[in-house]
Amino acid sequence: MNVFITGAAGFIGGSIATGLVQRGHHVTGLVRTADQAEEIKALGIVPVIGTLEDSHLLTTQARAADGVINAASADHRGAVEALIEGLKGSNKPLLHTSGSSIVGDASGGKGGGQVFYEGQLPEATPDKAARVAIDDLVIASARQGVRSAVLCNTLIYGHSLGVNRDSVQLPRLLKQARKSGVVRHVGPGENVWSNVFIEDVVALYALALEKTPAGTFYFVESGEASFADMTQAMAEAMGLGKAQDWPLKDAEAEWGYEMANYGLGSNSRVRGTNARELLGWVPQRTSVIDWIRHDML
Repeated sequence: MNVFITGAAGFIGGSIATGLVQRGHHVTGLVRTADQAEEIKALGIVPVIGTLEDSHLLTTQARAADGVINAASADHRGAVEALIEGLKGSNKPLLHTSGSSIVGDASGGKGGGQVFYEGQLPEATPDKAARVAIDDLVIASARQGVRSAVLCNTLIYGHSLGVNRDSVQLPRLLKQARKSGVVRHVGPGENVWSNVFIEDVVALYALALEKTPAGTFYFVESGEASFADMTQAMAEAMGLGKAQDWPLKDAEAEWGYEMANYGLGSNSRVRGTNARELLGWVPQRTSVIDWIRHDML
């Protein structure tokens, strides 16, 4: 399959693009710079230099491809509209990458989060309403002849198959610990996130390209863990003693509002059956704690 993917130099997009090349697909990847173009070319990915603002480029690439994956941004509506424009009436797949912070409760590290299921999503919070609207736009494009799907990833762990080694959430905790000598979690760290291994994510995208029904929403998860448990495993792996609470205001100063409140300070607990039942996806790794203890450093 000839696949066009945005975010080909990023953690998720680069892993997916590299994994698809390894599976025998021809992959064209959008990158921002000539240096990134050289990096992904070395992995067998054909680079296209541009940005998500280049609507004509996105539409043209989408129209020429057999399938499209948007892995650059969950929040850029213009890019999604341009990709849909290129795919309308084709019945080609469009896989849009979202994230399960859309159900995050910004609890400040307190536990007790509700578990959400596909088809039973809560009303979007003001912070996440724009992202949810883009997810809805992708799903609705099924009525325009696009074999569309939203893959709503949870906390992704593991090292990239592409050029950008680190994911978004756990590496921030690791970086902060290396700087301060103390592993910290937001508030008491009781908050729980569903999670998934990056190579299982890649396998799911490959399946969805081939088999997804149009207009399908997937929660991408294979387990869950509290941040207290994850940070304690990290502290033990680093030989730093007990993980410590960190006031939300200090976490915001370090990581910003979005990351402190949603990426690291919320509960985001979901269950996904569509990937397993519709695509036959079987995750191979299901313990983030085991990965932190043995493979993260």
